[in-house]
Amino acid sequence: MSLFRKIFGSKSDNKEEELKSNERGKYMPEIKLPIDEKFTINFKANGGKFLYCEDLDEIFESLQNIIDENSWGDKKAYFFDQNLKDRFKNVDLLTTDRVSESTFFITTCENLIANDGSLLISSNQIAEKKLIELPSNFIVFATTSQMVETIGEGLRGIKSKNKQKIPTNITTIKHFKSSEEKDFLSYGSSSKNLYLLLLEDL
Repeated sequence: MSLFRKIFGSKSDNKEEELKSNERGKYMPEIKLPIDEKFTINFKANGGKFLYCEDLDEIFESLQNIIDENSWGDKKAYFFDQNLKDRFKNVDLLTTDRVSESTFFITTCENLIANDGSLLISSNQIAEKKLIELPSNFIVFATTSQMVETIGEGLRGIKSKNKQKIPTNITTIKHFKSSEEKDFLSYGSSSKNLYLLLLEDL
């Protein structure tokens, strides 16, 4: 064997090593993706639109871009959360206190669920309304620290955060595009055109 081959290895040897590393047995444990990567992949597969922002200025800019892209400049936004409404007061928004008059709903969520790409929400975000009663366009403001692996983990988090009064109307939003052919798993669920404004806070 030549000295160069010993030092650099031959191409055929490298190919064999690549094949070995790619051939995972069916009993091998699954490669565990980081939680943020898993959420992003599953969320996009559900049809959600994802905007990652490093600070609040980027959040405001992204919100304005969403409004411009959809020609919602003269349309009304609905906020349930007054604190969130105050946070977005610098963005040029027409707002209404009536859901029926609104084109899009701006809200927060309880958690981002990585293993299925869904958003966990409760009465803290939507009061006692059903999803179908809310506008079909959602803009959700969330932070990276709200990501959890499973719904169970999210529910435990809700319980520990709200020891005095656990919120009601806990549900998930998972379908972010309307499909003509719905499978039986999405039957009865309300699809939303959903944008996620994700703020880095970790």
